Amino acid sequence: MLLGEVVGVQGVKGLVRIRSHTARPADLAAYGPLVDEGGRRFVVAVKGQSRGNVLASLSGVADRDAALALRGTKLYVARSALPPPEDEDSFYQADLIGLRVEDEAGQALGRVAAVENFGAGDLLRLKLDSGAEEYLPFTKAVVPLVEISQGRMVIRMPAWVLVENGKEEDEAR
Repeated sequence: MLLGEVVGVQGVKGLVRIRSHTARPADLAAYGPLVDEGGRRFVVAVKGQSRGNVLASLSGVADRDAALALRGTKLYVARSALPPPEDEDSFYQADLIGLRVEDEAGQALGRVAAVENFGAGDLLRLKLDSGAEEYLPFTKAVVPLVEISQGRMVIRMPAWVLVENGKEEDEAR
């Protein structure tokens, strides 16, 4: 699972600035060594924060040039290294991707293709069985039920989606 991304460097001794995707940014190192997309392993030592990012040293990175070479590097941890979600309404995005999407009557609609956030809250990108793609807000009003163990989520399809896709307005209610 993606935990962070190297977005810059700090100083001349190889410190990197990492945009952390953890609930508490400074916990980035709490999950053990992180790996990049190529399988390189890094032990992370958090040194502080700067500009909303974590300042950290990475094992094997001893100078500014080595740190600069890592700009844009995504840092991952195995899903098994993460604790279970804190409550029944908390989910890891990776656990949602691929879930079967059903309406409230149990009719299959498609699958969750991605979870995105463009700044106004989480959106589910759905790949519908019709071939269409839809973005829906990941809210309790739209998604009343998520059952990770059953591999499904229930969607209350908003009226505007049904109307846009040629359904009668009466069906949208």
